[in-house]
Amino acid sequence: MQTIYLSHPIDQSQLFSEPTVFALGYFDGVHKGHQHVINQAVEYAKKNNLISAVMTFHPHPKEVLQQLSQPMHFLTPLPDKLERIAELGVDRTYVVEFNQSLANLIPQEFVDQYLIALSARHVVAGFDFTYGKKGKGTMDTMPLHSRGLFSSTAVSKVEREGIKVSSTALRMLLQEGKVAEIKDLLGEHYVVEGTVEDGEKRGRTIGYPTANVKLNQRYLIPKTGVYVVKVTVHDTEYVGMCNVGFKPTFHEQRKDLPSIEVHLLDFDEQIYGETVKISWFTRIRDEKRFNGIEELKAQLALDKQQTEAVARENNL
Repeated sequence: MQTIYLSHPIDQSQLFSEPTVFALGYFDGVHKGHQHVINQAVEYAKKNNLISAVMTFHPHPKEVLQQLSQPMHFLTPLPDKLERIAELGVDRTYVVEFNQSLANLIPQEFVDQYLIALSARHVVAGFDFTYGKKGKGTMDTMPLHSRGLFSSTAVSKVEREGIKVSSTALRMLLQEGKVAEIKDLLGEHYVVEGTVEDGEKRGRTIGYPTANVKLNQRYLIPKTGVYVVKVTVHDTEYVGMCNVGFKPTFHEQRKDLPSIEVHLLDFDEQIYGETVKISWFTRIRDEKRFNGIEELKAQLALDKQQTEAVARENNL
């Protein structure tokens, strides 16, 4: 897949003349709803011998248009998003820098400069996609703004068991710690990537050494608690139990981001500095404050038993 980064106004040298089918959206998560939109574009392009392209935006419009008190976090930061889009067989992805100049374009200007100028012949987007200043362009107005030069398809919402498949729904599941329910909406387990760093090394002193993982992008972090996970190290997957939290047994209340510490089962290697991927399977309990080391060790033994049981039941 070819990836092209655009900034407003578009450099004329980045324009292509090949007739193209576009899938439009921010696509955080590239979940099943997004996949449905992108797959329709890919299928239309193949059927009509056209180029398939995704147009997405970076940074998130909210980060430009709203004064946020905290940085946003994402299901799929941009590198992950591009990787998932490529897996869907897309020929080309345009990453459009979302800035105030782009936001000020009226809908017709956006269509002229970012679709017609890029040789759009068909456009696919979710029914609720908006474009142009204050989001006044919609999929209902797209046929008007197309100037008759391309057709368009508005894709209806995708539901699973009565729930709209959306980035918002996935965010809520993560905030509630319901990682086991994510696969049905996302198409796979939720995955984050990070680097193993030096931690407090307390786990090794009580028989449960942990990998302290610092995320390498602004991922959404699941609710604090203990989870069953699989961790990919050197292309090999290991089952682990992961604590997300602030270690209240050893620290007073903290307001920074929670730490992510994973105890890998049947693993005894030095992996400081290594990049690992964490796949989240299920949450087994809340984070707790313990009355001393022995009480903590007793709970960790129970956590390990439960983790092993989950692994057996799910053939992890």
